[in-house]
Amino acid sequence: MAKGFNKMPGMGGQGGMMQQLQRLQQQMAEAQEKLAQETVSATAGGGAVKVTMTGDQHCQSVEIDPELLKDADAEMLQDLVLTAVNLALDKSRELQQQVMGPLAGGLPF
Repeated sequence: MAKGFNKMPGMGGQGGMMQQLQRLQQQMAEAQEKLAQETVSATAGGGAVKVTMTGDQHCQSVEIDPELLKDADAEMLQDLVLTAVNLALDKSRELQQQVMGPLAGGLPF
């Protein structure tokens, strides 16, 4: 090939762009692994119900104070569990935003 004809028009910087994309993909995979290992906890009812969740929104545990069960109010227990789960999800999403946000340029997840 003649000198200067070994590149296609418009393809000049794609090698560097591909490397950047591969680095970003690796960083995102590492961030996702980190999120899967980190946990957040939330409580409801003054600590009577505690939910622990990973940074990738998997519920790890639900703890209920045995004293709460003595009253046997199922509706109240359901409300407390629901509240604790939703608070833990919010915290998990905040953690995800902190870890993934810089990589995604601030895009919401």
